[in-house]
Amino acid sequence: MKHALVFGGSGQIGYPLLGLLRGHGWRVTAVSRRAQSDLPGLHWLHGDLGHAQGLPARVDAIFSCGPLDAFAQWYEQSDIEARRVIAFGSTSVDTKRGSADAGERDVARRLREGEEGVFGTGAARGAAATILRPTLVYGAGRDATLTRIAQLARQWGRFPLPRNAAGLRQPVHVDDLAGAAFACVDRAAAHGQVYALPGGERLPYRDMVARVLSTLTPPPQLVELPSPLFNLALFSAQLAGRGTGLGEAAVRRMRSDLVFDTTPAQRDFGYAPRMFRPTADMFEPRETLDASA
Repeated sequence: MKHALVFGGSGQIGYPLLGLLRGHGWRVTAVSRRAQSDLPGLHWLHGDLGHAQGLPARVDAIFSCGPLDAFAQWYEQSDIEARRVIAFGSTSVDTKRGSADAGERDVARRLREGEEGVFGTGAARGAAATILRPTLVYGAGRDATLTRIAQLARQWGRFPLPRNAAGLRQPVHVDDLAGAAFACVDRAAAHGQVYALPGGERLPYRDMVARVLSTLTPPPQLVELPSPLFNLALFSAQLAGRGTGLGEAAVRRMRSDLVFDTTPAQRDFGYAPRMFRPTADMFEPRETLDASA
């Protein structure tokens, strides 16, 4: 029986990955900051990348579904034997590299250094590493973009966007990401590779938001404003303590295409993400998910 160690097992990507691993006969040791109950084939450790007791000495594969930079540091310092390492990063490593926002540039830098660290440590240990870069993640009510949009739209009864927010996006469901991590674990073609993992449909930012709003009851109104009015509305919300999480750089990206090619992942491990067909439950915030599958 193969044995996997999963970091971020209680996260939005980690939980469906646990179900896939167990469903295919893997024994799983998972790490979570929250206390969890063991299930057949699944043993939980309470901790994080900085501190987790009881880690196995050897596993067949390590999966990281949490912060890439923290995982890279842990992996370099750990002495666990594993021939296969699969870690999630983000397409932000490219899209935020040249951002006008210093915080976003720092995110891109830490992602890049994390990738380099995982590959460097893996090579030194004779382990095959793969980095997976999702785009806009959704599906578990725990993402910071589409679920946040749904939350604000519920509160306000409407959601403002700047006019011409037509930059293309490819939102990707958490189950497709978990499936990609599982599918590539035994594929030699994925060794030492980095893959963008976009969703199965390209659509303008405005249309993506409209589909999210259409799932809510009653559907909030999408309000498109000239840029000066939108910036004023954003500033007013911030003054009122109703932060949107949007900065100037994020607003500018709404008009830019952020699209990625699925061909390498499709070729090497059969990646076939779904179209963007959201439902209201995908944006309901949840503290825990069901790993009993």
